[in-house]
Amino acid sequence: MRSKLFTFLFLIIAMNTIQAQNPFFSAYKTPYDTPPFDKIANRHYEPAIDKGIQDHQAEINKIVMIRAVPVFENTILPLEESGKLLNRVTSVFFNLLSAESNDEMLEIAQRIQPKLSEHSNSVTLNEGLFQKVKAVYDKRFESNLTSEQIRLVEKTYQGFENSGATLIGKDRDTYKELSSKLSQLTLTFGQNVLKEGNKFEMILTDEADLAGLPQMVKDAAAAKAKSKDKAGYMFDLSAPSYIAFMKYSTRRDLRQKLYMAYSTKCVAGGEFDNQENVKEIAKTRMQIANLLGYPDYATYVLRNKMAKDKEHVYSLLDNLFGAYARAAREDVKMVEGFAVGMEGKAIELQPWDWAFYSEKLKDAKYNVSDELVRPYFELENVKKGVFGLATDLYGVTFVKNAEIPVYHTEVEAFDVLDENGKFLAVLYTDFHPREGKRQGAWMTEYKGQYIEKGKDSRPFVSIVMNFTRPTVTEPALLTFDEVETFLHEFGHALHGMLTKCTYESLSGTNVLHDFVELPSQIMENWLTEKEYLDKFAVHYKTGEKIPADLVKKLVDAANYNAGYLCYRQLSFGYLDMAWHTLTQPYTGDVIAFEHKAMDKTALLPVVDGTDMSTSFSHIFSGGYAAGYYGYKWAEVLDADAFALFKKTGIFNKETACSFRENVLERGNTEEPMSLYVRFRGQEPTVDALLERNGVKK
Repeated sequence: MRSKLFTFLFLIIAMNTIQAQNPFFSAYKTPYDTPPFDKIANRHYEPAIDKGIQDHQAEINKIVMIRAVPVFENTILPLEESGKLLNRVTSVFFNLLSAESNDEMLEIAQRIQPKLSEHSNSVTLNEGLFQKVKAVYDKRFESNLTSEQIRLVEKTYQGFENSGATLIGKDRDTYKELSSKLSQLTLTFGQNVLKEGNKFEMILTDEADLAGLPQMVKDAAAAKAKSKDKAGYMFDLSAPSYIAFMKYSTRRDLRQKLYMAYSTKCVAGGEFDNQENVKEIAKTRMQIANLLGYPDYATYVLRNKMAKDKEHVYSLLDNLFGAYARAAREDVKMVEGFAVGMEGKAIELQPWDWAFYSEKLKDAKYNVSDELVRPYFELENVKKGVFGLATDLYGVTFVKNAEIPVYHTEVEAFDVLDENGKFLAVLYTDFHPREGKRQGAWMTEYKGQYIEKGKDSRPFVSIVMNFTRPTVTEPALLTFDEVETFLHEFGHALHGMLTKCTYESLSGTNVLHDFVELPSQIMENWLTEKEYLDKFAVHYKTGEKIPADLVKKLVDAANYNAGYLCYRQLSFGYLDMAWHTLTQPYTGDVIAFEHKAMDKTALLPVVDGTDMSTSFSHIFSGGYAAGYYGYKWAEVLDADAFALFKKTGIFNKETACSFRENVLERGNTEEPMSLYVRFRGQEPTVDALLERNGVKK
């Protein structure tokens, strides 16, 4: 008997010791209670997630067991505030899975995803919980709730409705199976894209293979090769490496090789092939929509977005398709004509030629190549300029805080302070590509903003990018496009940092997907304003301000290939909608399906074997399924919104204050169109976008 008791006590002590050593189980003891990345190891995630699920389930059970009449305070509020440990762990794990991943984390993700999916279903399909939520929802206008509380009630109810709570009997079990399957499929899709992208390397050792490449590009390639203990120059599929080679290399054969590697990711067979995943994801989403009473996934998703339905989405895409048709064809004709003149012979422009010849034409036409501009966009100066824009508009300042732990030596953390020096947020910045980081650029959060017991808990926001690295001889000198990307993601960050909401699920960027890109895309507009560039764009060697004639060239070149670029975005939108308006499972060839969906926007020859769907992470492993059109919709919004800044002054405090108060601070507490009209004084039109792009004079 004593032996069993001893064993039991030993197990309790051992468990308590393990929990004490796990940083997720206690107060972080870091500035602002930020994640202690220096103490978190892979072994900590699964035990903390298991405990988080257990704690969250206990909190849900407690809500269900309350015998009192369901009201906001005993149902919606405790539900909103539940699951803190689980959120604490998963926010770190899944953010690092994108920014600083490794094979062990990928394996952990495969193990925990089914658990998380099962737990999510156990909450949203809990009949007792849903009936309480529904009771509050049905009487929301009779309960003396604030407008924000009503919004939270409605969003909570919609979340349950979207997750199958209205289903009964076997349909509930079917929903659980489908949602669990979808979670696993999207996770596998994303991991395949990451692994396939990391697998490709092009090593060049002959100087002739480097023809046309600027010295900085060659230095970066040499440094990349050296970091892998390889001789020569390494090019891969990361954005700085791929884009630079495609723009500058005169070796058409090598451009073709790199293009084919990029454009056949996860479609050329092998262990990371995503063709079946694409079809299964589309089918599973369609089945979920059908189960919930909708003809297709787009109809199911769009009812909770600004667009409301697929007819409005197609109307936007088709209107832009018609408006930009002439400009798009002229862009291609102009580049093709230039290529013929440059080569002195007929040439059929191929996709691997576009970046090269269009860059040469841009340079000849405007004399404003990336290499001419880079010296004025040294990363440290750009950081001052981007941060300084927030200071000029909103009075916000950024102070580096070396005491805040970071997840990689390249990451920096900043205290973000308001105009009175009061703490607003923590901002993490992560600028350069690494093997464990997925491609692209994004903003995310480790903690959202909310008010609890009268205390404003401020957010921890991160912006992650894949910018040109410094070399042995040069600092990190950014391209114009990279600076634009920085401003874009920083706009998302401002949305997350300046928010003033009561409930975390409504705060910051937790808005409708076709509204979330407005705060980011509007920031890009300042980059062609001389008054702004003069504040930070100085030559990294001489300190000379960017010349006025170069700024004019940047402004003149801003609409270069606007038609082509619009068609490119429209092609992605049409492809997204094609996959998500299916009413029957697609069992045919993925490549053939894609070519048909994008055919009307094709401006260059379609190359056999290439495919975008199998690496289209935005819609197959991100949050943009039936929502990619949102980027073009946001362009309409940001052009219309910036027109007001142009009218009143690009640093006008009153206009900036209105944008902050009516858009950036309000999160999802009101319908986005109401917020926009309050700021702008009118609903948006496409006129400002067409004028900005030179399509409509």
